Amino acid sequence: MADAAIRSIVARQILDSRGRPTVEVDVRLADGSFGRASVPSGASTGTHEAHELRDGGSEHDGLGVRRAVGHVNGEIAAALRGADAREQRGIDARLRQLDGTPRLERLGANAVLGVSLATCRAAAAHLRRPLYAHLAALAATPEITLPMPMVNVLSGGLHAGCGMDVQDFLVVPAAAGSVAEAIALAGRVRNAAARLMQRRGLVTLLADEGGLAPGFGTAHEALQLMVEAIEAAGLRQGAEATIAIDVAATSLWDADASAYRLAREGRLATSDEMIAMVEGWVRDFPVVSVEDALAEDDWAGWQRLTASLGHRIRLIGDDLFTTDLARLSRGIDRGVANGVLVKLNQNGTLTGTLEVVAAARAAGYAAVISARSGETEDPFIADLAVGTAASQIKIGSLRCGERLAKYNQLLRIEEESGAGFAGMTAVRR
Repeated sequence: MADAAIRSIVARQILDSRGRPTVEVDVRLADGSFGRASVPSGASTGTHEAHELRDGGSEHDGLGVRRAVGHVNGEIAAALRGADAREQRGIDARLRQLDGTPRLERLGANAVLGVSLATCRAAAAHLRRPLYAHLAALAATPEITLPMPMVNVLSGGLHAGCGMDVQDFLVVPAAAGSVAEAIALAGRVRNAAARLMQRRGLVTLLADEGGLAPGFGTAHEALQLMVEAIEAAGLRQGAEATIAIDVAATSLWDADASAYRLAREGRLATSDEMIAMVEGWVRDFPVVSVEDALAEDDWAGWQRLTASLGHRIRLIGDDLFTTDLARLSRGIDRGVANGVLVKLNQNGTLTGTLEVVAAARAAGYAAVISARSGETEDPFIADLAVGTAASQIKIGSLRCGERLAKYNQLLRIEEESGAGFAGMTAVRR
């Protein structure tokens, strides 16, 4: 058996940041090289994502992943034993072929992705490369760069018990010249927001991604607090710190009413009214990026939104594209959005994810590497963002171990790689 051949694949059920089961996979090669990866899970999920296989039944309220683990330890391990771990594309193609369904419904995308990522780590260990450098080689990245973090400050939607209609308000530290400085500046803004909330008697409970959950009735109130927090942190709004928003509009779509239900505001909104609302945010506040302003299949609305604001801000598709090459290609052809949120578990394999990043770059779309609300301590996405020279990364807030593991990995990479910092260049339009 060649040194880089897969000798063993072992999976287990572990817990994610919400205390729900997920899949962890170990891959060991013939020379002893080892890779481990764990798979995140989302709360705000699009219907077009790769399929996350759950057990049903009574254990863990039906959320167990023992069937997915069994697929890894049985069928997948047998099929890949002896395969060359350096051949990532071939490994991932074999996994998709083995599953045989478009969205990895049979084996489960959580089973497949765990194997894909653990194999990549094992190959990097075999080649004695840092993971980000191995990913850069797989992606044929001309020059690695460190991404600009967009850091969660206020949360609502499905990340905070629907306390606000809009899901996330994030700070983008425009004045930063490095990842370390970006984290420090974002921390100042988040801490300032917490102090302002405490003074006003607002609860400072944490949402799924570590953001604060004030439960405001309108996005305008949240944006006003964001501006006040930026200024209280000693930064100039728009110049030294800007704002990104994740609407997560698919979760607001009411199919029966054929409209967006803004429950906290007590009203329904058409696509054009949602667009007008976003236009108002951009007009009145230093907003540079809006994610999922409209629902995943509101293509006509997305076209109108992009025509209105695509030349001014980043319009990022998450549920719209679900890290799927066909959906991204459709968006590019229709002139929809100008950025794609990249989530490994939406796609199901590393190779498929890298193809989406490459297509985005070729079309001039920003690629924003993202964590999920149900995360693990695995910092893989930090290396992925650097290895693909992604413009931005969206990890969550500067709280909770599963978030900090990724920020800390970015700091390590910045120290050892000597790579440049993307800054605001790829954020501003």
